Amino acid sequence: MAQLFTKKANIIPLFLLIGIILSIIFIVGAFWYWGSPYFTDVGYQPEQPVPYSHKFHAGELGMECYYCHTGVEKSAVAGIPSTQTCMNCHTMVKPTSDSLKVVKASWDSGNPIQWVRVHKSPDYAYFDHSAHVNVGVGCKSCHGRIDRMNVVLQTEPLSMEWCLDCHREPAENLRPLSEITNMEWFSNENHADFAQQIIQDLQISPPTGCQGCHR
Repeated sequence: MAQLFTKKANIIPLFLLIGIILSIIFIVGAFWYWGSPYFTDVGYQPEQPVPYSHKFHAGELGMECYYCHTGVEKSAVAGIPSTQTCMNCHTMVKPTSDSLKVVKASWDSGNPIQWVRVHKSPDYAYFDHSAHVNVGVGCKSCHGRIDRMNVVLQTEPLSMEWCLDCHREPAENLRPLSEITNMEWFSNENHADFAQQIIQDLQISPPTGCQGCHR
């Protein structure tokens, strides 16, 4: 009786097995990359209701970050500037500019400007701005070169892995407390010694256990 399959057909199960394994690897890899914050969050740059340029205000004019984000040194949240903060300057500086229509409307009505949040940690994770700023973690470490952005975008993933990398090895992101908002500051060859000194002086010991961020 003639065989239904030739000997060459014996290779088919092997090819099927290899195909299934490669497909699983591809699917897992696709979810690992395209579903990660490095792909979904980095580069997020929503349009804001007011064309506010950090490049102009923080970069060219040299406005201090603390002026608008008043809570960053003493609160868990940095804070979004109120309309009052904007109008402290713009009652005198270009008060009739078309770019300030939304600000002026907010000022007249008393309704807050509906800014679109760019950087956000998950609701199940606790993050305290003041705890980081007051030990020498600069704005640039998490937010990038804000002073070069016309429209703010997210430059870091803000993922658990990314946070833990810093908590385990914080030295690289530490700087003098006087340079927290200085986007031009950079470490030199003595940074390792400085970092170890500030870690010792401020008793920096970032939590790496679950309870540190998940409360």
